[in-house]
Amino acid sequence: MALWVQISAGSGEPIYIQIVEQVGEAIAKGELAAGDRLPAVRKLAAELVVNPNTVARAYGVLEQTGLVTTKTGSGTFVADPKLRSRDATDINILAERMDTLITRGLNLGLDKGDLVNMFKERIKKFARKQRGEKKK
Repeated sequence: MALWVQISAGSGEPIYIQIVEQVGEAIAKGELAAGDRLPAVRKLAAELVVNPNTVARAYGVLEQTGLVTTKTGSGTFVADPKLRSRDATDINILAERMDTLITRGLNLGLDKGDLVNMFKERIKKFARKQRGEKKK
């Protein structure tokens, strides 16, 4: 398992959030599978040239969301999706984010069909990566 995290210091988004989002995306795409071990906090911090507390904070957020589990003395591992709980709060947050995206799309002049097709294409992209396929 290779974890490639790229930090953009000038993005305005906190570094720990960038780590959380990139690890979450890698899990969603199947690039990181259940049981995969994440790099040690100090190792990833050294690679990214950031404070270890920043990486620890990101791992803490990932653990709170149920995407990873930490085993003392062993490391941090991607959690099994079957064991993750579906929190109603997280589902509501997801729905709100979807509402925001829909609003932005409609304001850009896209119609309902365009938005649905765009969403389906993005889902296919993630599904292909989970199966290890390449884009045709």
